[in-house]
Amino acid sequence: MYSSAVDEARGPELENLPLFSDVRKHERRYIAARMPASRSRIGVIFFTVLIDLIGFGIVLPILPFYAQRFGAAGLGYGAVIGVFSLMQFVATALLGKLSDRIGRRPVLLTTMIVNAVGYTLFAFAGSYWVLFLSRVVSGFAGGNISAAQAYIADITTPAERSRGMGMVGAAFGIGFSLGPAIGGFAAHYGGATAPGLVAVGLSLANFVSAYFILPESLKHDLRVKRPILDLRHIGEAIGRPKLRPLMLVWALVPLAFAGYTVALPLWANAALGWKERELAILFTIIGVTAATVQGYFFGKIVRRTGERTLVIAGTFGMAAAIAAVPFLSSSALLYGWTFVLAFSNSVFAPAATGLVSVYADPSEQGTILGAAQAIGALGRTAGPPLIGTIYDVVSPITSFLLAGVIMVIAGLASFGLAPVPHHVAPGQPPIAPPTPAVPLPEPPPSES
Repeated sequence: MYSSAVDEARGPELENLPLFSDVRKHERRYIAARMPASRSRIGVIFFTVLIDLIGFGIVLPILPFYAQRFGAAGLGYGAVIGVFSLMQFVATALLGKLSDRIGRRPVLLTTMIVNAVGYTLFAFAGSYWVLFLSRVVSGFAGGNISAAQAYIADITTPAERSRGMGMVGAAFGIGFSLGPAIGGFAAHYGGATAPGLVAVGLSLANFVSAYFILPESLKHDLRVKRPILDLRHIGEAIGRPKLRPLMLVWALVPLAFAGYTVALPLWANAALGWKERELAILFTIIGVTAATVQGYFFGKIVRRTGERTLVIAGTFGMAAAIAAVPFLSSSALLYGWTFVLAFSNSVFAPAATGLVSVYADPSEQGTILGAAQAIGALGRTAGPPLIGTIYDVVSPITSFLLAGVIMVIAGLASFGLAPVPHHVAPGQPPIAPPTPAVPLPEPPPSES
């Protein structure tokens, strides 16, 4: 945590970086220009996030095999996954608040270039530590989701905001569906460097298109300086009896899920002979299921059941699907249980976010949601090295069973959630889906 004086000192330093400065020189021109309609600008940010997520998803199917090529086992691969979430946790808070100081546009454009650098390191990684560095860089760039969400908040009215955030959630689902498929088949037909180079190309294309068509959304008189890394809201959320069970669920579910994503490719490769193509199919199943359930079915289901029931059911559904994996004897069975896992996660994630909205006061929903997302990011950071170490030191079966047990504990904790009435009135839009809690990513957390 930095003091206010250090925060103010660091702000100008970042603004004076070459790329920030270059972007800022053109900022006045973009603010002065006639702003397109709100719907058009939502479309622009939708495609910005979509291309970002496609690039992220491209590397997922080949990442475990890259790590194994450099001699990494469960712990080494888990560290590569965990550091991405750790950097995302740090960058989400930093970049969101930095965008409050200097505007959304320079933050978004700069992180697109940083993303391209990370993917270049990934494509040409010649050692484990270069691979590790590439995920540090890409994880930091992935924190730009907070600036993207702030951009949506800037350009929408309160009545439009839920729909705008829903489009960002849809971009996550679509990007996570297309990215792994493109990456798996690119590696299969184009070699090990192909997915990384495709991701570089997408990031650069994203930068060029956004540079010319993405105007600044934050007016100068609305810019403020906030402490960059102030984490007091996490302790405040945990300290409230009504929120404590929910915060525990937010910590344990990402921990178990992220740990599962480390053990799964290692086990599938050893037991079923899986390579990049099969793993791409699995990630595509997760992404398509998430986009379908959160984009269409969730609103219908939650009206009948309420969020609390979906959190409980989703958590136990994920526990069963994870614990079953080491006892499966074919790829078809694994794909089937992956659908169960993805469906359970897809009803859990927006329901857990909805409960934050229900339990928190209207004036503090953003702060409490930021605390929940930060806690989830820390869970995603700890889960991969923990489950990866169990995979190496004890056994693969034990690693899946431990992840399942952690998920069961989260399910038991969810029984402590305070009951809430069915609150969605006729004609009221459903809760916009948050960053999906899918592998690695699970989607990036909101500004903390």
